[in-house]
Amino acid sequence: MGLKLSRGPGKEKSTLLQQTRVHILTYLTTSFYLRNLVSKKRRRLITAGYDLDMSYISDKLLAMSFPAERMRAVYRNPLWQVKSVLDMRHPHHYKVYNLCIEECYDPENFYGRVERFPFDDNHVPSLKMIQLFCQSVHSWLSLDPKNIAVVHCMAGKGRTGLMVSAYLVYSGMTAEEALEMYASRRTTNNNGVSIPSQRRYVKYWSHLLGKGIGKGPPEVKLPQEHSRELLRIRLYDTANVDSVFFVVSELQEVPNEMYRPSVELARGCCRQFKKGYCRNSSPRYYISHVNCDSEEDEVLIDGEEPRLVVQMDTESSIIDEKTCLDFYFDKPVRVSGDIRITFYQKMIGSRLFYTCFNTAFITNGLLQFSIGELDKVGGNGRSISGPDFSLELLFSPATSVSGTPR
Repeated sequence: MGLKLSRGPGKEKSTLLQQTRVHILTYLTTSFYLRNLVSKKRRRLITAGYDLDMSYISDKLLAMSFPAERMRAVYRNPLWQVKSVLDMRHPHHYKVYNLCIEECYDPENFYGRVERFPFDDNHVPSLKMIQLFCQSVHSWLSLDPKNIAVVHCMAGKGRTGLMVSAYLVYSGMTAEEALEMYASRRTTNNNGVSIPSQRRYVKYWSHLLGKGIGKGPPEVKLPQEHSRELLRIRLYDTANVDSVFFVVSELQEVPNEMYRPSVELARGCCRQFKKGYCRNSSPRYYISHVNCDSEEDEVLIDGEEPRLVVQMDTESSIIDEKTCLDFYFDKPVRVSGDIRITFYQKMIGSRLFYTCFNTAFITNGLLQFSIGELDKVGGNGRSISGPDFSLELLFSPATSVSGTPR
């Protein structure tokens, strides 16, 4: 009689675990569970047995998340399903606009009708890119009344919302109307373009458009680039922190490239004022309303109200009532065009928040951002913010790119 060998308990557990994993993966793939989980509050299109993260913003504009392949298709729109739906609903009459810098695919998947306008996730494009995008979409839609434009980034929400809203403005809507329309038709909670800088750029864009000629597109008046010298950065009414690091960067044009990378211009650390301390070359501040630098300053945003801000004061006897973190540039930093300033709790990592703006829209020497006007403010960012918190950027008067005063 021989001994009967049996599997050890370890091997049986391993086999059972492997089978369980296969069953879970099969369930997630076939039940659309992960895709619905990832899409959160974005509206989905259910058609012909497909459940896709895509929404019609208008009869000419379709917004969606990234058309993915391989493992990414488990939680994003499977590319082959997107293609099937578009071929079924709009055969030969759709063009895809990819806004991702981090991912791409073979344009032949959509018969070569793909155009890229890439910019960074959670950030903004150049105003020139917005113009080129709107002109391209308008040209495509004008070729045939059946044509539609399909726009996507990765999640199909922020970057997509910025560009779709910009085109709606280009088509005649106000910035607020466009943002509201996108929010209601793309999401179930009316939270469309939620990043303040992205909303800011839609409003910038609306102020650059003139009236169309007849039924043609509106005239676009891109602002002449003017540089500013950034003199000082101040965080007003902070709490639980005595220093914050920052990086100033600028979107710089690359020859023959659509994408504009962010290039660092300066970095430093805002530190807390010591009571009674005032450097001779760095005056104190007082609370007042901002006025233009001079009577000749052009106000780019109509109807803009004066804002309560912390202004400079030469009286060193004035004592700040709030805790402030401050950095004064011994050598001012020249900035021009699209600017991003990011703040960190530590030199490496631990981002607190950031903001993006264009120097052409600085109508006086001081920019102020409340906590609600900053981007990606998480728990760490809110933990250092007092009830009257604001970010203040002090600039010199504007000059043209040639160096002449504005």
